[in-house]
Amino acid sequence: MSINPVKALLWIALFSLVACASIEERESETVRPDGFVRVAEHVPGLIEDVRYHTADNFVGAPIDGYEAPVCLLTREAADALGEVQAELAGFGLGLKVFDCYRPARAVAHFARWARDLDDQSTKPVYYPNVEKSQLFELGYIAEKSGHSRGSTMDLTIVDLASLEAIDMGSPFDLFDPLSWPSDPRPSKQQRANRAFLNAIMTAHGFKGLREEWWHFTLVDEPYPDTYFDFVIR
Repeated sequence: MSINPVKALLWIALFSLVACASIEERESETVRPDGFVRVAEHVPGLIEDVRYHTADNFVGAPIDGYEAPVCLLTREAADALGEVQAELAGFGLGLKVFDCYRPARAVAHFARWARDLDDQSTKPVYYPNVEKSQLFELGYIAEKSGHSRGSTMDLTIVDLASLEAIDMGSPFDLFDPLSWPSDPRPSKQQRANRAFLNAIMTAHGFKGLREEWWHFTLVDEPYPDTYFDFVIR
């Protein structure tokens, strides 16, 4: 059977248009679905330190879409995080989250900031050894973020007696190879702390990120192809 090349091209073009439209729909989900929950209500004792609601972050200003300093995640991710919290409690430890679901508009805010090479006000604290022009290339800033899918979080471990974070060898959101889990420069204890965080998160279904010791994503996330943009309230 012969195939009309003109008809074949038309079908390909039509398929591409439908696919593009579908992608655009997945990237413009601006209504919070029922599958998202306030994590502090599902994980007893969780500490929320949502920096992007304030000016205490690498941009130096509150970030678009963060109207409340709360952590939202998919129910599946929150349930898994609750298991981590319960296991940590046996060691007298707990979790502190810095960021969870991140609206797509916040990711766009980060990208605008990264392209503004005249603004270097936060360089001494957040990227002292990296040029701002390299933040995209080195993977510290991206046009899209897994956080917008709702099953990714940035966190650390705290001592429940003091509520102080255990020493991970570099602060949250330091754009530097020192923040890589594999970097050899942290002390033996700091590396052990990173390994412990990674091990307990992995045991409960999460995977880490090469460039950030604090970043974890639920492996079986429920919205792997959807980037949400509803505001955090």
